[in-house]
Amino acid sequence: MNAFEIAPRGLLIGGSWRDRASGGLHVIRAPYDGRVVGQVPFAGASEVREAMDSAVAAFARGTLTPTQRSAILRSAAARVRDRADELARLLALESGKPMAEARGEVGRTATVLEEAAEEARRITGQMVAVDAVPGSEDRIAFTIRAPLGVVGAITPFNGPLLSPAHKVGSAIAAGNAVLLKPASATPLSALELAAALVEAGLPADFLQVVVGSGNEIGDALVDDPRLAMISFTGSTAVGRRIRERLGLRRATLELGGNAPLIVHDDADIEAAARAAVAGAFGYAGQVCISVQRILVQERVRSRFEAAFLPLVEALRVGDPLDESTDVGPMLSEAKALEAEASIEAAVRVGARRLTQPRREGALLWPTVLADADMTLPVVCQEAFAPVVNLHSYGDFDEAIDLANSTAYGLQAGIFTSSLGLALDAARRLQFGGVIVNDTSRYRVDRMPYGGTKSSGLGKEGPRYAIEEMTEERLVVLKGVPA
Repeated sequence: MNAFEIAPRGLLIGGSWRDRASGGLHVIRAPYDGRVVGQVPFAGASEVREAMDSAVAAFARGTLTPTQRSAILRSAAARVRDRADELARLLALESGKPMAEARGEVGRTATVLEEAAEEARRITGQMVAVDAVPGSEDRIAFTIRAPLGVVGAITPFNGPLLSPAHKVGSAIAAGNAVLLKPASATPLSALELAAALVEAGLPADFLQVVVGSGNEIGDALVDDPRLAMISFTGSTAVGRRIRERLGLRRATLELGGNAPLIVHDDADIEAAARAAVAGAFGYAGQVCISVQRILVQERVRSRFEAAFLPLVEALRVGDPLDESTDVGPMLSEAKALEAEASIEAAVRVGARRLTQPRREGALLWPTVLADADMTLPVVCQEAFAPVVNLHSYGDFDEAIDLANSTAYGLQAGIFTSSLGLALDAARRLQFGGVIVNDTSRYRVDRMPYGGTKSSGLGKEGPRYAIEEMTEERLVVLKGVPA
């Protein structure tokens, strides 16, 4: 397949594909070499209003039955699996994700749709024993879960296929209509997902897809009072802005991260080093749960470095389409330059660089910094780049304090052979997920995924997202024989 074998899809509005919009055509280029991958029309506020009109009308006509939703999602998953090779190549081209990671994302996307299909048939309420209250003996009560209406989904560049599958699949499983805005830098994979759903039998007006400026489209979407809920993955700054504009409407916000990995002196050091390499440098560090800080007990610091650094230096950096590539490009040369500057700024004020500096265009070679000041942006903020910071600690309390010394709280990892310390960490680490004997990068798509503090609110994972995307409604029946 070459870059142009993916048929242009345009936008999906009002049940039809459109190859023109008010914002003109936008060319999608590969981060690695700038080749043209495709083009897509950019929408504006007028198209968002039209898409919302269609979504509201679709929901008002009546939602699909659980059986219908399940069948559509399962059929869409099969279509994704059937096209796995070409979708993986498209992912690698438009996002710069190495082929091995791209294939993994395609497989996870199909699994998410299958999980959502299963959960669509499991949405239940519960009995409420009101008849146990004096005076209510002739009543029974129960709850049902009802869809909210129109769910807005705003997805990031680093999960072009998987993130839309999470949000759209869960919203459809719950019985909602969906308006999806994928990242403008990597929209082609999301459009292919939309096509798979429509081909699987989803009434096209239950799903609208608009691409364009985040500010213009995001504001038009969030400010429309007919929007029942937003599911957003992106920066903390934008997430706060969305929360302020939504008022009392619902939101799931999966925001930034600054993940620590604790390596205690009783850990399997070699296993921790291997996991840390993948956790820090997968997809060039452009993942919310990438390992950004490695906290190593001082007695095993030298052993960890001896195991870790050769593995980092052995990583192959280059063309994401090359099957041997471990680390591909960042999203753009501008992003790589920004990350390079933050690394150089840290080195100028005392951080030690344990790897050789190198950058070519959007390619930034993996960087390990040692003992950088904890207040530096490259340490305390979200780096979103192939850079990791190595620090020592004395006792376990210090490790917990260092791990928690961040505004973020998405996921954390700890390596230890002590069950007691693992459970202590689980209680005290201020993160949405604590991963024992693996890194913060561990995620399977059925688990509840979401953070604390500045990492957001709400959970993803089909079962948990469906709870976010439905409302619990109480039903009380009077006149039942006691």
